[in-house]
Parts: sequence; structure tokens; C-alpha cells
Amino acid sequence: MKQPSTWPMDIRLMNATAALLLWLGLALLLVSSLGWLMRLPAFGLRAITVEGDVQHHNAVTLRANVMPQLRGTFFTIDLQHTRAVFEAMPWVRMAVVKREFPNRLRVVLSEHQPVALWGDDAAQTLVNRQGEVFEADADDQEIAALPRLKGPEGSSAQVLQMYGHLTPMLQTMDMRIEVLELSARGSWRLETDSGARIELGRGTQQDIGQRLALLWRTVAQVASRYGRTPASLEAADLRHTDGYALRLRGVSTIDNPKAKP
Repeated sequence: MKQPSTWPMDIRLMNATAALLLWLGLALLLVSSLGWLMRLPAFGLRAITVEGDVQHHNAVTLRANVMPQLRGTFFTIDLQHTRAVFEAMPWVRMAVVKREFPNRLRVVLSEHQPVALWGDDAAQTLVNRQGEVFEADADDQEIAALPRLKGPEGSSAQVLQMYGHLTPMLQTMDMRIEVLELSARGSWRLETDSGARIELGRGTQQDIGQRLALLWRTVAQVASRYGRTPASLEAADLRHTDGYALRLRGVSTIDNPKAKP
């Protein structure tokens, strides 16, 4: 008697279903085994190696502050969360976190590089080279000597750019910027290390630079009329269209009746 060349449809369906259930069972067993394996104590985190910029942090202190906030083993730990924990530490701008088999983490830190204080005089905030504002202990002597930048919220990068543009110009005038401020209405003003207050007005970097250049080209001549030098500059207002107003130390434009013969 001749055997049929193919199995009946119901038999083939039963075989396919059985094979599928077998593979599903094997897959579930594999996943369960992997989950059990990844949670073995042997893969629990034993150490964190901290590298990079740690000028303001001790690596031991960093690990002590971070480890209690981490959960999971080498395989299950959330690297994004771990990075966020490190970046929440003062002075830390960026953290790169990598696993090192079987139970270690390696973290490379980049710290903020402060270039100026930011905000009101009492504010404990600074600006880094990227124009980002961050909070840190500003009691350090070197930090306290930095210039102070001020401006509306979100304007730190703009103010830092203007500071970078004006600094070389002030240096040619033997002056250093102590305070640079952008008002809510878009007007600029600065104070120098000699105590001079200069109203710069509104405009682009080029506009402000041209006004400062005009002041520097002519202030020596103006000051000499009163027996003074540019170092005597106390205040200047550059918001005028065709010139500027200034005040020199020891020079008054108000007559003193008692001084007249």
C-alpha cells in the first residue's frame, strides 16, 4: 500500500503548534536564565574608577556620594541614571559612564571651567566657557576675583560673548571689566577695575565697540583740558548719537560761589 506524500492539514498544524510552543518555552527559559545570571552577586558593582577633571572633588568622596544612589548589577544598572547622578554633583559638567566586566564602572568627568560670576552680588552662580550657568561654592579666592556678568534669564551666553568682545578693547585702555550687565530692555553697561562706570547703550557688538573706540580716541584729549589723564575717568555715557558725556574725578562743572573772589 502506498504512503501519502503529505501529512493532512490538521496534523501539520498540530506539529507546527507544538514546535512553536517548544521554541517559546526555550526562549522563556533562556530569558529567565539570563535574568537570573545578571542578578548574581558576582556581578554586583564592586568599584567605580573616576578619571578626568577632579580638581574640585576627591575621587573617594565622589564614589561615597554616588554609590548609595545606584541600583542594580553590572548588567542591570541604568547608565543614564548613573550619569545624571554624577552630573548633579557641584562643578561636574559632563560624565561619561562605561561598564568594565565583570563588576566595575569607569567614569570620566569634565568639570565646568568658570570664566565669570553670574547674577546679583550675593548669587552663588557662575558662567563656564560655554556660556552655561552653574551653581558652585564661590568662596574660593580665585573664583571671587572673577568678573561678574549680569543679565536676564537665558542671556548668559550672549553676555559672555559681549564680554569676550570688549575685554581686548578695555585692555588697550589699561582697564579691566569688573562688571558687565545687560538690562531687561537690552542696554549694556560696565564697570572697570578702576571704578569707572560706562553706559554703553543698545546695539550689536560692533555698535558697542565703535562707541568705546570713540571714547578711547578722544578721552585723553578731553581729560588733559582739566589737567587729568584717562585714569581719572569716573563715568561715561555713550548713549548719545554724536558724542558722549563723561565725568572725571576731581573735576566739577558746577560753580562754587565760595571759591570766587
